[in-house]
Amino acid sequence: MARETTDIHTRYKLVAIDLDDTLLRQDLSISERNREAIRLTIKRGVTVTIATGRMYASASRFARQLELDVPLITYQGALIKTSLTGEVLYEKLLEPDVALAAIDLAKTSGLHVQAYADDALYTQKENKNVRDYAELVGVSYRVADLHEIAKRGTPKVLYSGDPDFLDRFAKEVQRILGDRANVFKSKPYFLEVTHPQATKGQALDFLVQRLGINREQVIAMGDSYNDLDMIEYAGLGIVMENAPEPIRRSADYITGHHEQDGVAEALDRFILQV
Repeated sequence: MARETTDIHTRYKLVAIDLDDTLLRQDLSISERNREAIRLTIKRGVTVTIATGRMYASASRFARQLELDVPLITYQGALIKTSLTGEVLYEKLLEPDVALAAIDLAKTSGLHVQAYADDALYTQKENKNVRDYAELVGVSYRVADLHEIAKRGTPKVLYSGDPDFLDRFAKEVQRILGDRANVFKSKPYFLEVTHPQATKGQALDFLVQRLGINREQVIAMGDSYNDLDMIEYAGLGIVMENAPEPIRRSADYITGHHEQDGVAEALDRFILQV
């Protein structure tokens, strides 16, 4: 690990890190080595933030563990909200008619579907899918009429089910919704629908402009398809060793496995040991 110092001449000014299968280990913890590397990176004057598909309520718990006082990219880029004050800086909700259409598509497919409003998770009915999801992200959930949630405005609609079926279903959803939505997988068994301007890459561009820096001064780290546009946007796109091959091909650099402190390895190489 590099020595602790403050270096205002560090080339990179912003680091955006995905949570699941990137910063977090399989048990959803942050390793001590990753924590220390992030602390030292911040000490160098670099802004470190989280860029995740998780709800703000879930992401902010990890931000507190890391003592981050920064805007957090959540809901795949649909919401940027400051970690301490809770100020909303950027929000892109699905148009109600698009959200309603996405929800109704689940009925014909038999897939589990859920939606979100006011940073709360909603499901049409109680089942194992929503219980497993709520446990994974560490939040509670409510049973409600998802049509009403869609009308209020939702940052995303999420389906869960068999990975192969979701691959086929994604094409149908994109065909029906067209350019009114982004449709992509965040995990093999999760398919998500968001506003066209709700992606991690577009959210990262918003932060770049807010900070008055340029994209060449940005590092983005991720492992999955929902990370792809921010990896391609950043001056240095870093992909985890555990990422699928199509994502690995997009990388400027492939770092270690998420179970083996891959985030710390990358921060050491490109910031702390420079």
